[in-house]
Amino acid sequence: MTTETAAAAARATVYGYPRQGPDRELKKAIEGYWKGRVDAGALHATAAGLRRDTWRQLAGAGLHEVPTGDFSYYDHVLDTTVMVGAIPARHRAAVDADALDGYFAMARGTQDVAPLEMTKWFDTNYHYLVPELGPDTVFGADSGKQVGELREALALGLAARPVLVGPVTYLLLAKPAPDAPADFEPLTLLDRLLPVYAHVLADLRAAGAEWVQLDEPALVQDRTPAELNAAARAYRDLGGLTDRPKLLVASYFDRLGDALPVLAKAPVEGLALDFTGSAAANLGALAAVGGLPGKRLVAGVVNGRNIWVNDLATSLSTLGTLLGLAGRVDVATSCSLLHVPLDTAAERDIEPQILRWLAFAKQKTAEVVTLARGLARGTDTIAAELAANRADLASRERSPITRDPAVRARTAAVTAADLRRSLPYPERADAQRAHLGLPLLPTTTIGSFPQTGELRAARADLRTGRIDTAGYEERIRAEIREVVSFQEKSGIDVLVHGEAERNDMVQYFAEQLTGYLATRHGWVQSYGTRYVRPPVLAGDISRPEPMTVRWTAYAQSLTGRPVKGMLTGPVTMLAWSFVRDDQPLGDTARQVALALRDEVNDLEAAGTPVIQVDEPALRETLPLRAGDRPDYLAWATESFRLTTAGVRARTQIHTHMCYAEFGDIVQAIDDLDADVISLEAARSHMQVARELAAHGYPREAGPGVYDIHSPRVPSAEEAAGLLRTGLRAIPAERLWVNPDCGLKTRGWPETRASLENLVSAARTVRAELSAS
Repeated sequence: MTTETAAAAARATVYGYPRQGPDRELKKAIEGYWKGRVDAGALHATAAGLRRDTWRQLAGAGLHEVPTGDFSYYDHVLDTTVMVGAIPARHRAAVDADALDGYFAMARGTQDVAPLEMTKWFDTNYHYLVPELGPDTVFGADSGKQVGELREALALGLAARPVLVGPVTYLLLAKPAPDAPADFEPLTLLDRLLPVYAHVLADLRAAGAEWVQLDEPALVQDRTPAELNAAARAYRDLGGLTDRPKLLVASYFDRLGDALPVLAKAPVEGLALDFTGSAAANLGALAAVGGLPGKRLVAGVVNGRNIWVNDLATSLSTLGTLLGLAGRVDVATSCSLLHVPLDTAAERDIEPQILRWLAFAKQKTAEVVTLARGLARGTDTIAAELAANRADLASRERSPITRDPAVRARTAAVTAADLRRSLPYPERADAQRAHLGLPLLPTTTIGSFPQTGELRAARADLRTGRIDTAGYEERIRAEIREVVSFQEKSGIDVLVHGEAERNDMVQYFAEQLTGYLATRHGWVQSYGTRYVRPPVLAGDISRPEPMTVRWTAYAQSLTGRPVKGMLTGPVTMLAWSFVRDDQPLGDTARQVALALRDEVNDLEAAGTPVIQVDEPALRETLPLRAGDRPDYLAWATESFRLTTAGVRARTQIHTHMCYAEFGDIVQAIDDLDADVISLEAARSHMQVARELAAHGYPREAGPGVYDIHSPRVPSAEEAAGLLRTGLRAIPAERLWVNPDCGLKTRGWPETRASLENLVSAARTVRAELSAS
């Protein structure tokens, strides 16, 4: 195919789309089902309606091919586990009794059965359910969901492309089942899994699929020769099938590196590659391997993870270069639009000119369509769009919002002394123990307590004027009093105020810092039915006034026990926002750190003896390629120390991390120089405690003994068992007892019971230590 023919053939598509609906209808229907207010039929009808509306919207916007199979009631990796029949033995009875309830049991657990482990999807804030596989795993194809959704789209008269998690990525994301040998590697199951994929592909072809997309994002990470050979074998075998649709192998989030020549040589009909950010290196790498002659290339030139408008002229230049490297070039987003909100049109509180700098899923779809039209028909056909785009980009560059000279001067003045505590940890630890007077195995929580309907209603009442500020604040004080009283009666040693006044751990601070924009409807799925509204980090950051001191001081006035001040750290403020893309991330992190440093110092001045600066996103934001990590970890740990190093030795600094793989950042955790770290550990059976011990971590740690992402209440003996496991790795004088994460998403009945069991477990194990 000539370059001109390839250009004329250019089509528009996306990898996937947000699932929730414009008013989060899916979340409401699923939670209604869990509470018994919605039956299964109504839930399925709501889901089908959302899929239908999404496909029609995408086709109406000008997409030539819509994705199917990306919709999920909870998680697309869990959907893949169902598709390949890899149901853990403990969940088999529930799945056999009722497929939908069994599905949710795997996701959330029940009182009697623990759920699958949950962790972050690569370097995003989306959580997936980790497959559990062992040498005895028996796979079996169940293509019902994938075939059913394809048929729904085809019945609407649409060109549709099913999207599946690829077999190599599925196995690389999996973990050995609890009863598997310690050295078991799930990738050894590849030859057993491929026939299942072959069966699903045949079913999809029979149902009318012309193309099927197999997502292999794990191949953008550093991979061993054995793993690359496994990928080559997988696509040699699948590509060699006779009864199959055309195969489009997709990667995203970074450059493919050594995996690119493997996939380029594979007997598949197309590749989908990311060309944004660091993945722009795919362009030169594709040319170096000779391109994809005779094959389809889906070019991800519109960033699917951030919300800034695309530079259309730059993207067209990239696409023009790609025309000479493939038989056909289609235009797409860099990844699924699952990671961005739905539509900027719903944002009425953002200044219209600033809103033109932003592109959510609907606007990104329009950008893809515009680029495909310009590529296929020439730039004259999109002249108006190009002119408007240039104006929007220039408006953002010139805006005074983006640059504050005072912030930049302060950032430039930071010295090495600003990054160090006044005393080394051993001396600080002595001062803190004398000041706090805590028992062995001290108990605490991570920060938030349940956000009740009453609290959410109070915030809504304040926004609509049904109550005034004084009335709202009295409701917050009443909630803080209840939270403090409960903790005292339960016997918790270091208390929190419960964060009743906070809507979200990032948004709450973003709304009080200059340089941030807050959305009203910018919901993005984090996991299951948990949605967040990431703020937009648009300009230079400063703190006009204290943000948390008043409520923390009020809580401390109610009790003689220490109350923790609670802040979100600079890396997480970046990771869980839509961060600016016009300066290095490290520069932005330093600005946020200085604003938070002011808050930490004000908390200490107000008498707060323990201050927790949460960094759950430190591991999440770790670059996918090892070569990119040293620079990231340097500025990430520096920004934490810049936030916390200004306090006295006796002020105890905590941090918290959750739902990530920590083994490869233990040195960075050490480099934070926090006095205490709390980490998720309940679902992974204290793995992180062993990793800290292997590293020789010298400070205090609280590996969680209560999994808060499940509604089940762990017994006191279960928590004690995890605590005893933790003690095998961490000495008792350095071990804390706490949940995995904050309690915002839990209800009060389960929270009370779980925390009472946690305290009972600590007392039991404390007594055992005293008696030994």
